Amino acid sequence: GGSPQSGRARLAYKNVLRAAVLIQRWYRRYVARLEMRRRCTWRIFQSIEYSCEQDQIKLHNFFSYLMDHFTPSSSKERDFISRMLTEEESYKDTEVEKLCDYESVEVPDSYTGPHLSFPLLPDHATALLEAFKQKQQLHARYVLKLLHETRKHLMQLPNINHISTCYSEEITVCGDLHGRLDDLFLIFYKNGLPSPEKSYVFNGDFVDRGKQSVEILIILFAFLLVYPKEVHLNRGNHEDHMVNLRYGFTKEVMQKYKVHGKKILKMLQNVFCWLPLATLIDQKVLILHGGVSDMTDLELLAKIQRHKVQTLPGLRKTRHTREKGRHMDSQAINGEGPVGVDPPRSSSFPGSCLQPGPASTASMASRMELAQRVRQSVQEELENCRRQVEFSETPGDKELSCVSSVTVTESELESCETSESSQEEWKQIVDILWSDPMPQEGCKMNTVRGGGCYFGPDVTEKILQKHSLQFLIRSHECKQEGYEFCHNRKVLTIFSASNYYEIGSNRGAYVKLGPDLIPHFVQYQANKTAHTLTMRQRISRVEESAFRALREKLFAHTSDLICAFKSYDQDETGTIPLSDWATAVESVLQLGLPWRMLRPQLVCSTAGGRLEYKSWLDDLAVEQRSQEHIQSSLLETIYRNRSNLETIFRIIDSDHSGLISFEEFHQTWKLFSSHMNIELTDDGINDLARSIDFNKDGNIDFNEFLEAFRLLEHSHCDKKAAELLPTPPIRHSSCKSPG
Repeated sequence: GGSPQSGRARLAYKNVLRAAVLIQRWYRRYVARLEMRRRCTWRIFQSIEYSCEQDQIKLHNFFSYLMDHFTPSSSKERDFISRMLTEEESYKDTEVEKLCDYESVEVPDSYTGPHLSFPLLPDHATALLEAFKQKQQLHARYVLKLLHETRKHLMQLPNINHISTCYSEEITVCGDLHGRLDDLFLIFYKNGLPSPEKSYVFNGDFVDRGKQSVEILIILFAFLLVYPKEVHLNRGNHEDHMVNLRYGFTKEVMQKYKVHGKKILKMLQNVFCWLPLATLIDQKVLILHGGVSDMTDLELLAKIQRHKVQTLPGLRKTRHTREKGRHMDSQAINGEGPVGVDPPRSSSFPGSCLQPGPASTASMASRMELAQRVRQSVQEELENCRRQVEFSETPGDKELSCVSSVTVTESELESCETSESSQEEWKQIVDILWSDPMPQEGCKMNTVRGGGCYFGPDVTEKILQKHSLQFLIRSHECKQEGYEFCHNRKVLTIFSASNYYEIGSNRGAYVKLGPDLIPHFVQYQANKTAHTLTMRQRISRVEESAFRALREKLFAHTSDLICAFKSYDQDETGTIPLSDWATAVESVLQLGLPWRMLRPQLVCSTAGGRLEYKSWLDDLAVEQRSQEHIQSSLLETIYRNRSNLETIFRIIDSDHSGLISFEEFHQTWKLFSSHMNIELTDDGINDLARSIDFNKDGNIDFNEFLEAFRLLEHSHCDKKAAELLPTPPIRHSSCKSPG
C-alpha cells in the first residue's frame, strides 16, 4: 500500500507532469501561431515586392514596343528615342574619356572629405570607410576617376571569374546589400577587411532600395582596385539602368551629386555593363546572382560579349540588332530604302522573333505563349493610356489585340536569322540574373517576378553533373535567417541585407569557404533596435508594417474592388459573404495570398458573416487620407500609379537632370501619339508642355508632372463618379464578372 505521504507525493508528481505537459502544449501552440503570423507577413512582403518587379518589366516592355514600332522622322528624333532605354556599352574609349572628363572637375579648398590618388593604396580604401562612417561625401572628381579606373579593370576580366582557395585562407561570399551600408560595415567588422589573406565575392544587387548605394559602390570599387585578385564582384539584376530608374539609385545619385550626377550616372551605367556574370571557386562552386535554367550553358556564357547584352526581361535586343535597326531607320529617313516598304524591325517581345527550324516543339510553343502574353500586356497598357485621355481604340490596335497566335512577318524572320545567337545570349544572361529555385522538378517561366525562370532539383543536378560542380551559391531572394539551402543542399541562397523589409524582418548573413569548400555561416543584425525586441515584439512590428503596405495596395485598387464586389452582390444589398470577399480581392490584386487567413487583420467588423464593402472601402480611404490631403479618387490613382509615373518621368528625363525639357516632352509625346492616332502639330505639343509647366520656368519637374496627371484624372473622375460611390468619388473602371 504505501504511506499517505508517498501517495500525496505521487499525486503531486503527476500534477507537476500534467502541468509541464500543458505548458509545453501551450508553448508549442504559441510558437506555432507566431510562426504562422511570420510566414503570412513574409508572403505579403514578397508578393508586393515581386508584383512591383512585374510592373517594372511591363512598363519597360511597353516603352520598348513603342520604340520598336516608331519610325523617327529625323536623326535628331532617332538619337533621342535611342537614348531613352539604352543601357548597354555603346561608347568608344575616346567617348568614355570625354564623358568622364574628371580632370575638368575642380576640388574646392573648402572640401573636407577624403582625397584619392591613383593607383589606390589600402590606406585610401580604409579612409573611405572612415569618411562614410562620419557621413562625409566623396567629391565628384574622385568618383569619376574611380569609375574610370574601375571600368578599365573590369574590361580585362572574363565573364566567369575563376578563383582558388589556395591563395587565401578562406573566401567570403556576400549576397544582396541593396544600399545598406551598415550591413557592409558590420561584415567588415566581424570578418575583417579585404586583404591578400581574405578574399571576398560580392554577389550583385549592391544598389537600390537602401539610401547609401553610392557609398557601397565606392567602397567595393576601391577595394577591387586595391586588391584585384582578392575582391570579386558579380552583376545582379539591379545593376541595370532601367531598374535603377524605379528603385531609387538614379534618384540617390542625382540628390547627392546635383552638378555632376548626370556624368556619374552615365559612367555607372557603363561600368555595370562590364561587371562579370559569375564566379567559380576551385572549379567546384559556382556563384551567380539569380540561378540557372535548363538552357544554361557555362561555355556559352563565357563567350558572350556581356557589355552588349540587355539584362532586363522582356528585351532581347543586343547592341548589334539595335544598331542594325537604327541603320535601317536612317535609310528610310534619307530615302535610301525601298519605296513604300517599311524598314524591317526586330520585335522586342520575348519569343516573337521565331525562326522555323530545328528548335524543339516545346520550346517553340513556350516562346509563342510568352510572346502572346507580352503582346497582351502591351495592349493592356495601350488601353490604359487611351482610357486616361479618353481616346477610342484604333482599327490597327484592335487587329493587334485580336491576334490569337504570333504573326511572324518575312522581315522579322530575316531579322531573326541574323540575331538568333544574340537572342540566346540574352536568355542566358536573364536566366542567371533573374531566376529562382523551386522544390518541384522541371523548369518553367518565372511569372511571379516577370523574368527568368523557376528551376527544380533536376535542373540543378543536371548543371552540376555537366560541369563537375559540387553546389551553387546564389542570392536574389531575402531569407529570414540570411541564408537557406534547397535542392538537397546543392543550392545555397545567401542574402546580406538585414532588416530588408522592416526592422526585425530578417537577419543578414555571409558564408565562408575554405579549401574543403564546407560552408560556414555568420549571421547578424545591423540594427541595434532589433536586438532589444522579443520574438513576439519583432513579429508584431513586422506584421504591422506588412499589413500597412497591404492596405495601401487595397486602397490603390478601390475602383476595381468595387466592380468585383458588385459582381457578387447581384441584389445590390451593399454586402457580400466573407468567402466571396476573399475571392474578389484575389481576383483584383492577384498576389497569391491566403486572404481568408489574413481577413481578421483587414476586416474589423462583419454582420451575420457578410461584409458591408462600401463602408470597408470608406475606412481604407479615411486611413490613407489622414496622411494626404487629396480627394480619395485622385489619391487612389496616385497610390496605384506613383511608382510607374516616377519611372516614366525618369525615362522621359533622358539626361537625368530632374527636369523634363520641352524637347524631351516633345519627342516622347510624338512616340505616344504615333500609337494612339492623336494628330498633334509641333505647336500643339509645345502648347501642351507649356500648360503643364505651371511655374513657367521652361521645364517640367516631377511635381508638375504629377499635378498634370491629377488634373487629368480629376476631369476623368467627374464624368464617371455618378456610376460609383457617392462619397468618396472613385474612378470608374470596367467591371467583369468572376470566372
